[in-house]
Amino acid sequence: MTTHPHPSTDDWATSTPRAPRQPFGAHLEMDWWVPVLLTVVVVAATYLLQVLLLGAAAVVEIRLLGKDPADSSLTPLTYLAKDLSIILLAPLTLFALSKAARVPWRSALRTTGDVRWSRLGAYLGVFAVLMVTTNLALQLIHPSPLSLFAVTGTTVALLAMVLLTTPLQAAAEEVVFRGVVTASYASWIRAVRPAVIVGIIGSSTLFTVLHTSADPWMILNYLGLGVSCALMALLGRGLEAPIAFHVMNNVFAMGIGALFAGGGGIGQERGAGSAGPYLLLFLLAEAIAVLIVWQTENRCPHAKR
Repeated sequence: MTTHPHPSTDDWATSTPRAPRQPFGAHLEMDWWVPVLLTVVVVAATYLLQVLLLGAAAVVEIRLLGKDPADSSLTPLTYLAKDLSIILLAPLTLFALSKAARVPWRSALRTTGDVRWSRLGAYLGVFAVLMVTTNLALQLIHPSPLSLFAVTGTTVALLAMVLLTTPLQAAAEEVVFRGVVTASYASWIRAVRPAVIVGIIGSSTLFTVLHTSADPWMILNYLGLGVSCALMALLGRGLEAPIAFHVMNNVFAMGIGALFAGGGGIGQERGAGSAGPYLLLFLLAEAIAVLIVWQTENRCPHAKR
């Protein structure tokens, strides 16, 4: 079956002639089996790439650098391997989408053509301020022990990895989960609003499950991040806003993690009890980000809902 953007059936349509008349996240049609295939691709590739790349990094560090096999912290090499495993997931998923659903891969990025780079840059600036404010508030509510603050060669290398690879890693997750998976799950439902809800819930659930945390506060945080980024994509008719927020969220989280790691690798504890109610602060930041995108997009001349 040849796939194409849905025709519009309600007031979600935009007034731009070039724009598909369905909201982003529910703008593609595909055969029923394609979302199943895409889910298998995402899950299998996620674990396979991590096993291969993180396994190779572990072999190098344990056998050549003498790292303790019981040490699961992220060193610069394992951090690079982790990010690369996620970055490579994006082109694999886009390739699977284009071949199985027979739609242009760019349709997973935006409904109206090319990415708006100026808008992406503007959102990066706004969300940087939001993350600075959020993390300053976090230090008042749940301060990091100053005894863990240290800057060593490992710290500098980790910060370099955070700045170089984390933006690509965060963008890749948005392409995969908010760009591809949301639209694929939504394609199972014909009515627009239920399709959007199914797409957002389904993609956010898969996003949370693949982060493999056993802590209820972390699970809530991952669900909140998934839903809020999906709403930003819906409001902005593309991935600029969610990419910008996800990039700033991850850069600040991992950068602070590197600075407060005692000069060693970044801890990655995700077991029960590893987080707490302080993560509600980030849920608040995500809600504020959605409101910012809503206000920003409503001010655009072409943003009629």
